[in-house]
Amino acid sequence: MSADRGNDLFGVYVHWPFCAAKCPYCDFNSHVHRGPFDEAGYVAAYAREIAHFASLTPGRHVQSVFFGGGTPSLMNPRSVGAILNEIARHWTIDERVEITLEANPTSVEAERFRGYRAAGVNRVSLGVQALRDKPLAELGRRHTVDEAVAAVHLAQSIFERSSFDLIYARPRQTLEDWREELSEALWLAQGHISLYQLTIEMGTRFYDLHRAGKLVMPDEELAADFYELTQELTAAAGLPAYEISNHARPGQESRHNLLYWRYGEYAGVGPGAHGRLLVNNQRHATATEKMPFDWQARVMAAGHGLVTDDILTWEEQGDEFLVMGLRLKEGISPARFTALSGRRIAERQIADLKSYGFVETLPNGNLRVTEKGFPVLDAVVADLAA
Repeated sequence: MSADRGNDLFGVYVHWPFCAAKCPYCDFNSHVHRGPFDEAGYVAAYAREIAHFASLTPGRHVQSVFFGGGTPSLMNPRSVGAILNEIARHWTIDERVEITLEANPTSVEAERFRGYRAAGVNRVSLGVQALRDKPLAELGRRHTVDEAVAAVHLAQSIFERSSFDLIYARPRQTLEDWREELSEALWLAQGHISLYQLTIEMGTRFYDLHRAGKLVMPDEELAADFYELTQELTAAAGLPAYEISNHARPGQESRHNLLYWRYGEYAGVGPGAHGRLLVNNQRHATATEKMPFDWQARVMAAGHGLVTDDILTWEEQGDEFLVMGLRLKEGISPARFTALSGRRIAERQIADLKSYGFVETLPNGNLRVTEKGFPVLDAVVADLAA
């Protein structure tokens, strides 16, 4: 692999598409399945697709594996172990590998935590989403606050590292509401927490309600106030942002997420999974069939479920690098941008953005977005990519 096209970061994303219920804000590839289900047969399709991607990327060292969804904590721990065994059979596993599994904090799924740990998972990310029961119900979550807190404590007692998510800037939520809720969350958190502003995505139930005027969202000014308060409280608690929505104590950052944002390689396995792979020094953007059982049929017939396999142009790679890397507090290397895109970022555009206080150059030469610039990140990226 040429050093200018990659950075030796390689991970595997495993998408488990099934959920017990569809949340009204969720636009992820998730499906409610009821009735008999041959889980072992389904896992066999993952093994075949892993083998296919491994044939394209020989010699890689896996630094992270991430089970996302959907709801991976609906999987039998044996299934998780079988998939991890296949990954280890085809690639070399780094001795410090991070293996994360997303989980819902219901009591039934929490009982599986020890099984996941025995299978090789060493980090869990819990979809708590709120520490208030009424908003939990409005968000379509099936757990209570008490169940969520118990699951967080259990995860912290079993896994080396853990995290949980919260959604804020919800309808009718005030800044004082969020101050109290986030303060409780930061007391509960250990090394990592993810905090996302609620966004309205097309195709969701919340989108329909919002269009009908039945779901009123905070205006831009209030949303900015929510973000500013979030940064203030997390920094004071020793969990500063290392990315727009992710906060960690130093050394506790999610390695898998950093792999994405640092523009590493990852194989996307499972229905609807996306990937970025360097094959013959060309970066491929891959995506698989979204429908779970159509994906399984494709894999068993052809060895993979790919429906997209595009070779990205240098310009597209440069744009992706900016979009991903400028989310990070560490910023981006302008030299790597040039290596990926074949051009330099215009000094005039950098100077203009600096004059507004939106970007700054760090002592190591990295270019990063400032606190003032983060609320207008999309505009900053567009300027630099122009």
